[in-house]
Parts: sequence; C-alpha cells; structure tokens
Amino acid sequence: MTTTEWITDIALVLVVFRQLREGRLDLRSFLIPLGIVAFVAHQYLDGVPTAGNDLVLIGVLMAVGAALGVAGGVCTRLRIVGEHVLIKAGAVSAILWIVGMGARMGFQLWTEQGGGADDVARFSATHQITSGQAWVAAFVLMALTEVVTRLATIFVRSRIARAVTRPVPVLDHAA
Repeated sequence: MTTTEWITDIALVLVVFRQLREGRLDLRSFLIPLGIVAFVAHQYLDGVPTAGNDLVLIGVLMAVGAALGVAGGVCTRLRIVGEHVLIKAGAVSAILWIVGMGARMGFQLWTEQGGGADDVARFSATHQITSGQAWVAAFVLMALTEVVTRLATIFVRSRIARAVTRPVPVLDHAA
C-alpha cells in the first residue's frame, strides 16, 4: 500500500472517532467524509468493469456498504438542543464504520502482502470476475455507498427530529 492509500484509509476510519464526542451536526459533518471518498473515487476508480460477473461483485459489495451505512446512521445518536442538532456516534455505529472501512483496508493488505493474491485470482476465475479493477471498483463503491447512505440516513433523521421538536404555532381564535 502506498502512503496515500494508508492516509486515506486511516482518515476514513478516523472520521467516526471525531463523532464519538457529541458535537453539532453541520456542513462539515457531511463535507469531510464526502470529500475523502470523492478523493478516493477520483484516485482509484478508473471505470466500472461490466464483463463477466464484475457487476455482481460490485453490486454485492455496494449492498454491503449500503447496509452498513444505513445501520450506522440509525445507530448514531441525534438530539435537538435549541436550534442545533447534536450528533454522537455510539459504539455500534463506530464498530459498523470500522468494519466497513477496515474490510477494504484488510482485503488490500491481504492481497498485496498476506499471500491472498492467488486465492483472489482463483476465486475471480471461478466466478468470472474479469480483472483486478473489478475488485478496486467494488471496494471503492462499497466505501462510497457506505458513506453516502450513512450521511443520508443521518440527514433524514435530523430533519425528522427538527420537525418533531419544532413548536407548533397556536392560533388565536378570539381575535
């Protein structure tokens, strides 16, 4: 793994640790993780292979990313204080985030340095996965999907929480 790959992988894991302390949900809460995955996608996603079962692999890992993202967003605590939404990632949310982001990093280490390249090549041949780029696309899109679905879940929950806690105006029928 290159230094850039280590930095981006660690940065993605550390994003959730920033939310272990309660803080305001603001634009930065969305832009930082989106910026990191946009950078990763730009660096490593040269295309989406469609031959053989490449799209099946990509679809399965994107579904895993979506499930982890939604679950992580649901397990993130939100509360309204005045006009602000406060956010705090709990243990379950942090574990789900680390599992998703760590799986990609672990797979990469296993294939590059842990002797897993031959196993992946055999699996790929058996299941008609046509190239290493299919694996790259699958894991990058898994990470992107996890981030986007987690943030979308948190955004929707914050809007619902604001709507529920917003005071309802009282109409004066005496006038």
